[in-house]
Amino acid sequence: MTRFLSIGECMVEFAPDEGGLYRRGFAGDTFNTAWYMRQLCHPGTEVLYHSAIGDDAASAEMTGFVREAGIGFDPLVIPGASVGLYMISLLEGERSFSYWRSASAARRLAEGLEACPALSPGDILFFSGITMAILHPETRAPFLDFVSKARANGITVAFDPNLRPRLWADGAEMCDWITRSAEVADVLLPSFDDEATHFGDTAPQGTVTRYRALGAATVVVKNGGGDVLVQSDGHAPVHVSPPKVMQVVDSTAAGDAFNAGFLSRWMRKAPLREAVEVGCNVSAQVIRQRGALTRISL
Repeated sequence: MTRFLSIGECMVEFAPDEGGLYRRGFAGDTFNTAWYMRQLCHPGTEVLYHSAIGDDAASAEMTGFVREAGIGFDPLVIPGASVGLYMISLLEGERSFSYWRSASAARRLAEGLEACPALSPGDILFFSGITMAILHPETRAPFLDFVSKARANGITVAFDPNLRPRLWADGAEMCDWITRSAEVADVLLPSFDDEATHFGDTAPQGTVTRYRALGAATVVVKNGGGDVLVQSDGHAPVHVSPPKVMQVVDSTAAGDAFNAGFLSRWMRKAPLREAVEVGCNVSAQVIRQRGALTRISL
């Protein structure tokens, strides 16, 4: 059995619904990817999630939700703490977020890494730039040491930079830790718009070149509605045009869903083009629906 372990923060989500009301759910970038992986992966793949939660009702309800989705979840429990919360605001399909997460238990998830499920060579460990951003600063280096050791033991490490400057002290801190995180990853899944803004890349190929120079074997550059560029050891660059979406209802989790689509096929040794096409297909379905977690079909 192959294992996919995602590490990060799951939060309470309030998403716009009909009549000016909000619908409560649970979501967060790394959890969203795990949730879509569970829908897309072969039944022989075990999907797991690691985080930290509190001991309150919201934390218990989150735990039940994650497990009911078929995702293995045995989080670190912080007495007296709770989980983070965010609210989505939409304008013509584009979303903005308001967060209440400064006291989130997930900021301490690195304290419980010894309780992470055991992985074997061929399994995948996935984390993101948001995972790094929410950690207490003194636990970031130990977390990357944990990831680096997993990689040295034959675990494939996948990383989405997911650049969110509001979560960092400043841009320099963000770029430093994103670069250090990329250095311990095999598969990079950046978004070009973010990379251009914060790293100065002038084209997707620049993003590929920069991350491959850090040691990544495979780099997949998402580009909004533009072509996805993927380059991997031993393969020529591949450009894939995503399907056209006439009306974007909610772009929340589009990149997270793409990650799951790509990784679910990549880990089964599918051709790169096929893996990217699945990622694009899944993402296109998600942005036609409301909320981070939606039902999809292939």
